[in-house]
Amino acid sequence: MILFEKMDSKVLEERLIQFSVLVIEIANQLPNTKAGTLLTGQMIRSGTSSALNYGEAQSAESRKDFIHIIKIVLKELRETLICIKIIERAKLLKSNEYLNKAILESNELISIFVKSVETAERNLKSKIVDR
Repeated sequence: MILFEKMDSKVLEERLIQFSVLVIEIANQLPNTKAGTLLTGQMIRSGTSSALNYGEAQSAESRKDFIHIIKIVLKELRETLICIKIIERAKLLKSNEYLNKAILESNELISIFVKSVETAERNLKSKIVDR
């Protein structure tokens, strides 16, 4: 894991893109059943949305807008993690190799974005107090 202090936006963007690719790889392995199809669509939407929304956050119009979009990234990551856990517990894949990797990475990304939101909100409050 890369330390928070050394994490720049390009590294984080790359991690989110790689996470999206991992989600797609998992989805492509799911069975063609009702559950597999449902979870495939849901997981691809939420798993790729985190990277796409992070890209949008880089062009946020204000600090409040940035915080709002980063919170959406966080929601999408949490939703994806739940999908992965459902797949794991329902034993929809023969191997948990990709699932274990995705669980680890989603937990790390969630931690990073929780800290990011906390920092951004603290900075916003201090900027308001400074006025």
